[in-house]
Amino acid sequence: MSPFPAVDAFRGRDGVTRVVGHRGARGILPENTMMGFVFAMSTGAYLLEFDVVLTADEVPVITHNHRLHAPTFRDGAGNFLKDEPKVSDVTWEQLQRFDVGRVDVSSAYGRRFPDQARVDGLRVPRLVELLDCVNQPLFDAAHLMLEIKSDPEFAHDQACRKELVSRVVAEVRAAGMQDRTLLHSFDWNLLAECQDQAPEFPTSFLTQLPDNDDEVGEDSSKSISPDFSGREHQIPSLVAKAGGSLWCPYVNDVTAETVANAHKLGLVVAVWTVNEREDIDRMIDFGVDAIVSDYPSRVQGRLETRGISWL
Repeated sequence: MSPFPAVDAFRGRDGVTRVVGHRGARGILPENTMMGFVFAMSTGAYLLEFDVVLTADEVPVITHNHRLHAPTFRDGAGNFLKDEPKVSDVTWEQLQRFDVGRVDVSSAYGRRFPDQARVDGLRVPRLVELLDCVNQPLFDAAHLMLEIKSDPEFAHDQACRKELVSRVVAEVRAAGMQDRTLLHSFDWNLLAECQDQAPEFPTSFLTQLPDNDDEVGEDSSKSISPDFSGREHQIPSLVAKAGGSLWCPYVNDVTAETVANAHKLGLVVAVWTVNEREDIDRMIDFGVDAIVSDYPSRVQGRLETRGISWL
C-alpha cells in the first residue's frame, strides 16, 4: 500500500489490470471534453488522464497542446484553425469562442482517429468543471492523472513554474480532491516543484526515449524531459530517487524487465498510449499495473477475454 490513496487506485494486482481513459476516450469522442470524461467513467473507466495549461488570465483549462490545436479547434464560422495562438495568450472568455467537438479528418492528426464522433458545440473545459463532476456521488470511484503541461518557452523560468503549480494545486485542494489526484508530467523539474508545494500529492513521472518519433500532431515532450540516452534501464531507479510514486513510460519503451525492476522499487507502472490489441496483450503479459488508452473499452474487452478485471 502507498501512503498516497490515489496511487493505489492505479495499482494492479493478481487478476486486476487498471484501465485509464486517455483524454477521456479520444479514439471515439472528442478529446479532453466533459462528454469524453463522463462517457469513460460511465463505462467503468474511472481513471482519467488529461492535460492542464493556463489561459492568459491564469485559468487552469483542460487541453493538450500549448497552442490552440488546428485539427481540433474550430472558429465561430465552423472552420478549423489555420493559425494556432498560444493558450497562454488567450483569456478564458476568448477560449470559449472555439468549438472542440470535431477532429479534422483531412489532417494527419485527424487521420489517426477516423472513428471519433462529431459533436458540435463542445468547449474546452476548466479544470474546476471536471473536479466538480467527479465529486458527484455517481463518480466517487474516479481518480485523476492530471498532467501539468510544461511550456518549453518557460521551462527554466522558476517563477512561471511556481505559479503554474500553485494555480493547479489550489483548485484541486479547493475541491477536496487531493486523495484522488496524481500530479503527472514529463518535466521532472516541475514535478520537484509539485513535491515542494504540495507534498500531500503523489507524483507520476512520464518518460519517452529520445529515439522514438513524436506522435503526429502532438506537442513534443523531448525539450522538457530528461535525456535518457544510455540510461534506459536506469529509468525506474531514477524515478524512485526523484520521489516518484508512479512511472508512466511510452508503450514502445517498456520491457518486462523494466516493469519488474520498477515493481521491486515500489513503483506503480502505467503505460501510455496503448491502443492496438497486440500492444494491449503485450502490456498485460509484462504485468503493468495500468494501461492508458484512447480506447478504454477496447482494453476492457481484452482484459475480459483473458479473465482479468479492471476494477
